[in-house]
Amino acid sequence: MEVWILFNEDVNGSSAEAHEIRRFLEEGKEMGIDVKVYHPNRFDLLVTAKDRHAVLIDGQLVPLPDFVLPRTYVIDTGYFALAVVRQLERLGVRVFNKSNSIEIVADKLHTHQVLLESSLPTPTTMLAKHPINIDLIEQAIGFPIVVKTLLGVNGDGVFLLENRKAFEDFIQMVSQFNDNAQMIFQEFIKVSKGRDLRLFVVDGEVIASMERRAPEGGFKANFSQGASVSSYTPNQETKDLAIRTAKLLNLEVAGIDLLYTEDGYTICEANSFPGFKGLETCCDVNVPRAIFEAMQRKYDKAKGEPGEVLDQPVVDETDLQDAFISAEASNYY
Repeated sequence: MEVWILFNEDVNGSSAEAHEIRRFLEEGKEMGIDVKVYHPNRFDLLVTAKDRHAVLIDGQLVPLPDFVLPRTYVIDTGYFALAVVRQLERLGVRVFNKSNSIEIVADKLHTHQVLLESSLPTPTTMLAKHPINIDLIEQAIGFPIVVKTLLGVNGDGVFLLENRKAFEDFIQMVSQFNDNAQMIFQEFIKVSKGRDLRLFVVDGEVIASMERRAPEGGFKANFSQGASVSSYTPNQETKDLAIRTAKLLNLEVAGIDLLYTEDGYTICEANSFPGFKGLETCCDVNVPRAIFEAMQRKYDKAKGEPGEVLDQPVVDETDLQDAFISAEASNYY
């Protein structure tokens, strides 16, 4: 089985994300899985009917893998990375997670719209409309209030504003740089200040959970922001919420973040490229292995189904090069 990972950083870097990619490479090697890591910018997207069994990487035609695992944030790489995922999907490669799910989850407002449509609990949320009507926001949501940029990740672009004056000052400051900034305003769940739950879902199963607590005086409970983590044994309610959320968003790999409420839990957000460095420090779990095992199950199941083609056809490099030249001449790329 061959798996490609899309990643937009240096694999040997010091970030938590790079550490996690190295974990995938280590586990893949132990499991006998051929794992390759590609930066999305190494692809050239050629849309042609001539051949659908390879893609261009560094200008060379490369046969398709069995699976692709995107681990690159839309906010960092923009449209092109998403287009690469779409291209691979349309060529028949199995992708964990699919482009449509990545798009929905990257947009925090859209995520909450989808969840609420299916009656899943979420904090009251409002999209910023400029000029901002502060009276309406105070009436509909109230203070304190959480402000988030639409595409922030890892706790970046998230602010807690304690009162109307702090909110007014914040909006005035933001307007000096961008008077049409894309933000959402969200109900502050007081009982959950500085703590939340992260449930890691793979192929419809919660494989591990942790409670995250912000540093003293903080309210962001992200591991990347310095939060402490501890193993958490999920009850049926939290497991059901996480699994239903992942299923609704069509996420085969998901990090579902829940906030405590007075009478249960509410969904803070979903993550389509969930980090797991913190999770593996406090839980007895091997995240890359669990993901690869889910892929292997799908691979084995498809292999036993009549009419399912698993192995890529032998690629005729000459025919593919001819297709590339023909498409180039016709301005198809």
